[in-house]
Amino acid sequence: MSDRPATTPTETGLHAAQRRTDADAPMLRAIDVRKTYRLGRVNVPVLRGASMDVQRGEWVAILGASGSGKSTLLHLLGGLDRPDAPPGGGEIRFEGTGLRDMSRRALDQYRRRRVGFIFQFYHLLPELNVMENTLLSAMAAHSMGAYAANRGGLRARAESLLGAFGLAERLRHRPAELSGGERQRVAIARALMNEPDVLLADEPTGNLDRKTGDAILDRVAALRGETGQTIVMVTHDEEVARRADRVVRLEDGVVVRG
Repeated sequence: MSDRPATTPTETGLHAAQRRTDADAPMLRAIDVRKTYRLGRVNVPVLRGASMDVQRGEWVAILGASGSGKSTLLHLLGGLDRPDAPPGGGEIRFEGTGLRDMSRRALDQYRRRRVGFIFQFYHLLPELNVMENTLLSAMAAHSMGAYAANRGGLRARAESLLGAFGLAERLRHRPAELSGGERQRVAIARALMNEPDVLLADEPTGNLDRKTGDAILDRVAALRGETGQTIVMVTHDEEVARRADRVVRLEDGVVVRG
């Protein structure tokens, strides 16, 4: 007769259920988030209690008109800004941990390694070439010694990413020598350099014509099909939003659908 306690099967079942719950939990959450900016003597509320979840491997579009708070929400999700102070400001959680509870070092690591940012206006340094701009995020995420020790591997990753985005012949070109679509592809490669868990894209095609923007989104979709990349994308364009698995609609600082 076994000496194992009779409660073991039940405990094992509970642990298995907990593991399933953890696996199904959202990777990224905004919970009743509020954000108010001070302009002179006036308080301007931008987010008024916005809540949304993002599952691992999901592509979510945040759709809204200009001024609806969608870029502000993206910046909060990425740790670039913080919600209003507690109580009442809400919170952002990544894998169950509140960003507000992270140490400064942990929050820096979150911004540098766990998330990658793509902006509408590229933010490439004009004095650096394509390869150097792509490597910037890796430089920021490593100490000088660690970067030097891994430089060969990091350059190989940058070349691979740039090649995947059709830029293999442009590595030594500076931003001024590139088209808008090429600049945005460099920005995407830079955002992916550190293999982030979440790619945050703020109007990534808003500064491009429709044909070029569609080509960019085709490449992002192909990449996601290969890697299962989690994506949160802000847009005001219904057609762009339809590329996503799910659309979260934001109106006057509140999620009204999604």
